[in-house]
Amino acid sequence: MSIRLGDTAPDFQAETTQGTINFHDWIGNGWTILFSHPKDFTPVCTTELGYMAKLQPEFEKRNTKIIGLSVDPIGRHKEWAKDIEETQGAAVNYPMIGDTDLKIAKLYDMLPAEEPGNWEGRTPATNQTVRSVFIIGPDKKIKLMLTYPMSTGRNFDEILRVLDSIQLTAEHKVATPVNWKNGDDVIILTSVSNEEAMEKYPEGFKTIKPYIRMVHQPENKVMMN
Repeated sequence: MSIRLGDTAPDFQAETTQGTINFHDWIGNGWTILFSHPKDFTPVCTTELGYMAKLQPEFEKRNTKIIGLSVDPIGRHKEWAKDIEETQGAAVNYPMIGDTDLKIAKLYDMLPAEEPGNWEGRTPATNQTVRSVFIIGPDKKIKLMLTYPMSTGRNFDEILRVLDSIQLTAEHKVATPVNWKNGDDVIILTSVSNEEAMEKYPEGFKTIKPYIRMVHQPENKVMMN
């Protein structure tokens, strides 16, 4: 099963380090970051899980839950969490899915549907495509998909930046330009007429070309104080 941007995120029931979840119910009315790992006790992923633990308060401000996934069992996740806290200086307080039968990795097209076996005997190399990040909205639709090679640590500051953009552009008829950061000017969509833009932005906007109109960033209503 292949999945694309805009598809409904596949639902599933899974065991996690914080108990059994039904994924769509667990998401609720907020946003979610699902990020996966080829194997427990791998060096790059150890740094990533620790950094996400440090960033968790920032995601919470944005009404966003974090959930990790590895094909190893829950017991190994809990042991790995001790290493993560020791080496990265942050405790993993978000759930980690134990995808021991590879079901979720296959559901999310990170492994082929016909992939045989389960977690036992598998190596990081055989699971190397299980290194994806998904942003999922309150409507349960997939808003972003990224897959990284094992040798390259993921940039979760970038995931936070993209989340800010997605939440902002879901609320307002704007797009964010190259290298945009929260607080920078944004682009008024071409589907918005000049008359509508003047009504919406009475303080004015800058027309660079008829199709490029810049305006101060509107309020991101998802952000919590």
